[in-house]
Order: sequence, then structure tokens, then C-alpha cells
Amino acid sequence: MFNENNHDVLEWSLNGKTLRIIPWGHGLRVCDSFGNVEHNWALTEIVDKQDNFLIEYDNSKAKITNGKTTAIVDNDGKIIFYNQTGKILLEEFWRFRKKDIKRVNSSTFVDENMLNNFVSALKIAGREFHPILGGDYQIHTRFEANDDEKIFGMGQYQQKQLNLKGCQLELAHRNSQASVPFMLSNQGYGFLWNNPSIGRVTFAQNITDWYACDTKVIDYWICADDNPKNILKDYTEVTGRTPEMPEYGLGLWQSKLRYRTQDEVLKVARKYYDNGIPLSVIVIDYFHWPNQGDFKFDKTYWPDPEKMVDELQKMGTKVMVSIWPNIDKQSENYQEMSDKGYLVKSDRGNGLTMLFQGNTTFYDTSNPQAREFVWNKIKSNYYDKGIQLFWLDEAEPEYSPYDYDNYRLKQGRNTQIGNLYPKLYAKGFYEGLKREGKTKIVNLVRSAWAGSQKYGVLVWTGDIDSSFRSFKYQYQCGLNMGIAGIPWWTSDIGGFHGGNPEDNEFRELIVRWFEFATYCPVLRMHGDREPHTIPMSKFGGGKVETGADNEIWSYGQRDFEIMKKYTKERTMMKDYIADIMHEAHSKGYPIMRPLFFDFPNDQRAWNVENQHMFGDDLLVAPIFEYGAREREVYLPEIEGHKKWININTGDMYDGGCSYRIDAPLDVIPVFKISQ
Repeated sequence: MFNENNHDVLEWSLNGKTLRIIPWGHGLRVCDSFGNVEHNWALTEIVDKQDNFLIEYDNSKAKITNGKTTAIVDNDGKIIFYNQTGKILLEEFWRFRKKDIKRVNSSTFVDENMLNNFVSALKIAGREFHPILGGDYQIHTRFEANDDEKIFGMGQYQQKQLNLKGCQLELAHRNSQASVPFMLSNQGYGFLWNNPSIGRVTFAQNITDWYACDTKVIDYWICADDNPKNILKDYTEVTGRTPEMPEYGLGLWQSKLRYRTQDEVLKVARKYYDNGIPLSVIVIDYFHWPNQGDFKFDKTYWPDPEKMVDELQKMGTKVMVSIWPNIDKQSENYQEMSDKGYLVKSDRGNGLTMLFQGNTTFYDTSNPQAREFVWNKIKSNYYDKGIQLFWLDEAEPEYSPYDYDNYRLKQGRNTQIGNLYPKLYAKGFYEGLKREGKTKIVNLVRSAWAGSQKYGVLVWTGDIDSSFRSFKYQYQCGLNMGIAGIPWWTSDIGGFHGGNPEDNEFRELIVRWFEFATYCPVLRMHGDREPHTIPMSKFGGGKVETGADNEIWSYGQRDFEIMKKYTKERTMMKDYIADIMHEAHSKGYPIMRPLFFDFPNDQRAWNVENQHMFGDDLLVAPIFEYGAREREVYLPEIEGHKKWININTGDMYDGGCSYRIDAPLDVIPVFKISQ
């Protein structure tokens, strides 16, 4: 059962299956499998075990301690996790009767001697491997539900809940959904599901159940600490931290669907410059290329990119270009990439993975040679022309349809490793830029997985609708993405789908969203506004229509003045934002975070889902309702004789109380702590 000769790893075996609990950074890594099939996946950083590391064996159990995390495994293989005070954090969920143990269905691999302290006829295993005909295993990892638990993180899901207790989440990427399977609990632990298989997790009131549909191994990491900041620090220590944000990333980014020519780009940038409004980045969206997969400008509409880049740089503006992983069959690169095995393969059908403005297949980011091939095209056609910022769109990728079981990559079946796709997409560009000597690397990416942050990803929430309801959903996305370890996050101001600049409700929405975005990691205009124009031609980069204007002056003089005011506010905060960006790089802290992150001892702070801290000094209370001109704000308890100051009025407030705060259209309530 126990391998008592191993004092580096707690090891327990039965019936050909081995459970290994490994000291990993400040926590413990759990691997259970038939044979040694471990992959580090998200756990890419080598961190030594802690000074108090210890493994002890006796006749009935084994105990492993590393840092503040302890696991005890009994003779039957059941695991219970404790913190440094002996409090139970997680306990495996087992339901068996002794006499039923040897009658378990032979197709389900369950340890034969289950648990002495459970008497149940349910026949439910805490760790279950169920064979797939002709394949590997479906697995479940089940834990007892903790009373009064609150759960945060897990990436971004289009829903209203910040606290994920009671939710079921798909462990898969979709356009506007990014699965980053790290959760933080108010019970004092963090938990990483270190498995890129397609699956789901259920945080129910009666059970927590992690499920993978196609895998060889149960693999997760757990870390105990009383302070959320320490948990995020420990988690990002073993998965990697974001690079330093370059200075140009701190200001206003301008984008729309879509600038069609270099003259349109220059016209917009010149107007910002002439109005004295600093523009940090301007973005060139999709179909600036002849065909998907050509990875270059269509010269008909972009005749001299170097000249465009040079003029923009003189105005203090960087250029970002959209990159898609789609390779059209008409692309000049398709045949070579197909011949060399650089494309995602379909097990059924005609081999296409998306139909949009052509018949396309995604390139296989799990193939290092494919990543190198694409980067070499990018370097030749963009980087060498002065463009060093890339928008990695379609990064889930956006399979059409999302038949995850139909696709196969170099590293394995999509059902087994598919969630790695956006991380490896970003890795290819990060490593290419790093070889060119870049260190402060940032690329805009439409999805992420655990550890993506180390590759300089700025994640945004995809093609969302333009509504106040959607606005609320993105708020939860941003906060939970930060708790999942990815601090660089943004959303399309005003939403992506729809939104007419002449509509009064939409004008109010975009103003409120812009105010909020001022206190987000990146301030970025983007959207597909109505009405559309007709395509410029039937060929190349001219064959796709474009939306209406989406610059800050596109919504009338009143709203222009408000957005100009907050652009100035953002500029004035650059030193402060640079400091909290450095904190994200050095400690792994989110830029925007729920109140409990800075005030974990204030129990009311754990319940607030419509306010956030921007760094540790500014409390922000966005307006999420059309027509609202005031809102309730909770100000957490603070130590000593300090008070909260409303930066808009100078009024002072005691902590630990709620207040009704005025919020006219040109004001977002923001507070700081007195010195």
C-alpha cells in the first residue's frame, strides 16, 4: 500500500494504480494514475519544497506536510487536507459499504479497501477512473462540500455570479468563455485543476465534483493560507507571473470593427493628436490580409505599412495588428502547412474547423514547428515593418461547431489537451518576440488557460453584446480572471455586438463602461457599431464590411467631454498604475480585485460583488443601471483612525458602513484611504 521507503513523495499504490502526493512550492501536488504519465501542464515553474517538509508513515495512515498544507492518506487511499492549525480544508467524498467494496463494477477502477469510517450503499468513489472504449479514462475527483464556502476565480464565464459556489462550469473555451481552472476559497486554500482535458466542475451544496472526459491522470495542486494575497502569490510562483507591462500599455487603446485602410488609421490617430488626447495604441482588426492564413497586409489597402508605423510613432502611438489562427484553403500557406502536419485535424467530416469568409482550418499551436512557421511569417511581414504588438484573435479556437471530440492535435486528442490551445498560441508569439530581444511583452488574446499570464497575455472577454446586463457579466469576468492568476484583462467598452452611436441608452452605456474601464488594467475602445457600411470590394481585404465610427468623439459632444475627462484621469494615474502593474509582475496580484482581497478579515467584504479595488489604494463602484444617478457603496473596515475619501467630492467616511453616493453621468464613485 504505502511505499515507506520514499521520503521525498508520499506514495500509495493498489491494483496497478499509484497515488503520489508531491511537495510543490508552498503546496502539495496530487497525481493519481495507472503508470507514470505526469505532465507539468500549468505547473511550469520549479520551486523548492518548504523548510518544514515532512513525510510520516504509521500502521494506518501517512502524513505529508509542506508549508501550511498537510495531507493525510489512510490505508484505504482516502485523502483529507488540513491547514497549519489542523482545520480541514478538503475531504474526499467516498460512499461505500465494506461488503460492497469487492463488488464494484469491474469497468470502474476503485480502491478495494475503501473507507472504514463510511457506511453507504451508494457506491460512489472519491477518485474514479472509468475506461473509455478504445481510449483512456473519464475521471471524477470528488470532495465533501464545505458549509458556508465562497469560491472565486476559474477564469471568465458569461454569468452574473462572482461567488461560484452553487455553479456548474464547463472546463472548455468558447468565444467569450475562458476556462482557467484555479479557484480560491474563503476557507483558506487555493486549488488548481492541473488538467487541460475538456470537462466540467460542479461546486454544489452537497458535493464538489471535478470531471475530465478524456485523460490518463488525476492531477491537481492545493495550497493553504489565511490570506488571499499569499495564496495568489504562491499559485503564480508555480505557474508563472506576467511580465512587466510596457509604459505604452497604460494609456488609451483605440479600436473598432474595423479600420479598412492605412489612411483610415492615420486619419483617426491624427484627430486624437490634434485634439491633444494621448493615444497609446491603435488596433488594425481582421481582414487587413488578402486571405486568412497569409499573415500579411493586403497591399491594395495597406500600400506602405512602414510609413504608417513611422508617422504613428512620431505621434506617440503604437500599432497592434489582428492575427487569426485560421488558414484558408486559398491561402498561399495552406498547402505547405497541410503537407507538414501543421493544421488541426478532424476525425470526421471534411477537415474544416471554421467557415467564415472562406473554408478554414486552425493551425496546430501544440506543434512547435507550426508555431515557428507562423512566427517566421509574422516576423517577416509585420515585425520587420515596425509592428511589435499582436492581437491573437480566435484563440479558443472558435470551433464551428464546438464538437471537441472531433479534433486532434500533435500533442493528443482535443478532448485530452484542447484547453492548452490559447496558452500555446500566446507562447509562440511570446517566444518569437523574446528572441528579438523584447522583455516587456504584451499581446491581446481572446482566451487563456492556467499559466497563460507568463506569456504576456492581455485577455479580453470576446464578442459580447452591448447591454447593461452584459456590462454586469463582464465585471464578474474581470474580477474572477484576476483571481485565477491572470492580471491583465480588458473588455470591449460598450460591448461588441451592436450599439448605435445615435441611441441614447447606448450612449449612456458606453459612458458608464468607459468610466469603469478607466479603473481596469487596460482602457480599450472596441466594438462592432451600427449601421454597417457595405464592403469596399469583392476581393481580399476589401470584401468584409465594417461597423460605424467608434472613437470617443463618435457619441456627441457631451459624451466626448466625459470620455476626454477620464482619458486625462487615466494619464494622471500612470505612475500609480505602473506601480500596481509591477506588483502583478513581482507578486502575482490582480490589478483589479474583489474587496476581500485587500480586506479578508471584513466578512461583509466577501459578499460585495459590484465594487472592486484598483490596486490597494482605490475603491471603485461602477454604475450598472441605465438612468441611475446614485448607488449604495460599502466601504470596508480599515485599521486605526483612517477614513475613506470620495475623490470626486472630498467627503470623508468611516469604514465598515454602507452609504448612498451620488453618481451623475460624468461621475463614477471612487474612494481612497486617508493617510
